Parts: sequence; C-alpha cells; structure tokens
Amino acid sequence: MLHNHIKSFITYLKEDRELSKNTIESYKRDLNQFNSFLTENNNNVVNANKTIIITYLMYLKRKGRATSTVSRSLASIRSFYQYLLNENMIKKDPTINLKSPKQEKKLPEILTPKEVEILLDQPNSNNAKGVRDRAMLELLYAAGVRVSELVALDVGDINLKMGFISCSKDTSNERVIPIGSVSIKTLSLYIEEYREEFVKQKDENALFVNYYGTRLSRQGFWKIIKSYTSKANINKKITPHTLRHSFAVHLLQNGADLKSVQEMLGHSDISTTQIYTHINKNRIKKVYEKAHPRA
Repeated sequence: MLHNHIKSFITYLKEDRELSKNTIESYKRDLNQFNSFLTENNNNVVNANKTIIITYLMYLKRKGRATSTVSRSLASIRSFYQYLLNENMIKKDPTINLKSPKQEKKLPEILTPKEVEILLDQPNSNNAKGVRDRAMLELLYAAGVRVSELVALDVGDINLKMGFISCSKDTSNERVIPIGSVSIKTLSLYIEEYREEFVKQKDENALFVNYYGTRLSRQGFWKIIKSYTSKANINKKITPHTLRHSFAVHLLQNGADLKSVQEMLGHSDISTTQIYTHINKNRIKKVYEKAHPRA
C-alpha cells in the first residue's frame, strides 16, 4: 500500500507536471519498492534519513539491479523528497549530496585473432566486389579507423609505397596511420586491377566505390559486413566498430604502448583508450584462473 505522501506526489506528477503515463508508472514503481523496503525495516518515508536511503540503494545492488536501475530509483526518490520539502511536509531533504552510482563502462565486444582471420577470409577474391570488400575489411582492421573515415578515404589518402594512410581532410588534425603488408597487398590489388570496374567518372576520387560509380556509404558498408558476419558463423555481435576495438586490443596485447594506440585511434583523451586495457586485464585474469593450480 502506498504511503499517503507518495499518493499526493503521484497526483502532483499527473495534474501539475502532466507527465506521461509511462513516466508516472516508473515513479510509482520505484517509490512503491522504496516504501516496501522501509516498511519491512520498520521505517517510513517521512523519517527516512540519508543512511537508510544509501542502505536501500545497496540493497538494490545486492539484488542484482543494474547501475542504471539504481540511478533511476535514486532520481525518483530525490524528486519525491524535493516535492515533500517544497510542500513543507518534511524539514530536510535526506537525498542532498547523495551521488548517483557511476555507470559501469560496458566493455566492447572484440574478436580473437582467429575470428578476425575467419571474417576477413569471407569475401571472394576472384571478383571485383570480393576484392573491394576484402580490401575494406583488411584496412578497417589494419588501421583501426572508424567506418565514417573508411568510406571518406580518397585514392590520394593512400600511400602504398610508404605503407600508411592519411585519415583526415583537416591538415591541422591529420592522422597518419601505418598499415601492414597484408592490407597493402589487398589494397594494391583492388586499386590497380579492380577499382576501375566500379568507377564511371574519371574524376571520381573516392577510394571505395559502389556499383553506381559513387562513394560507398556507411549504410552500404554496414550491409556488407553484416552479410560476411552471417557467412563467418561467429557467435558474436559484430559491427564495423568491432574490428576497430579488436585492432586496439590486439595491439596492446602484443606490447604496443597506450599513447601510440591513442594516436592511431584518434582519441583526444587517453582515458577513452584506457577501456581497452581493462579488456586486456580481464583476459589475463581469465588465463590465470584457468592455468594457475591455486587460482
């Protein structure tokens, strides 16, 4: 049964703030659960203090609630107590200075080197489309570029002789990324023997071209990687960004320093790159637990 103060708050949300039915139901659900917890612990919403609210949030975490759910519950409770304070139903807001739990950074899905090899082997290297697609996938993994950067590349951005690509049209923020021998080989094959099968205008600068003779779009590439993912039969959710994540983790696993990986990925803040070190640490921990006799 809802406490009378909660009932009046719900009425306020309906009539004064005119919130949607779903939002009101969310508030109602959160506060009902909070009220039940208080009742079970011989307390009530008027007498609850900061310690009790913190205990409740910890209780939600122990129950396996996601951090986002706990944060939303606290937001509902905070709004409720601010209402009570404004209506002079309480003298002090117990949620003052209570911080929402930090959202856990979800570690991105990555492929093993073997899974990368399987995926990159899917295109048929005996026709123009297959060679083009293989060149794109190889370059995505070799340089760790974003899809938007991949499809924005012009022929002039590739230096096969020196083995690097230039990834920015803005010269003040140009990113030069080395690429390996395998990517150089597939790009050479595509540019020298097959690209002209797609190009319809001689002045077309785009590196990767579609059947209409124009620059391949991001959506077009998404469809391409989706089809090869299906053929590869890898039991993971694979997006174009998965190869970028895999590029970063595999470099770190093989001894690359974080600063160099940051520069290659084009991250302005190194803290963004550090998420990949967490993946590496998790892998090491799993190896230890599996291999050490006293783990």
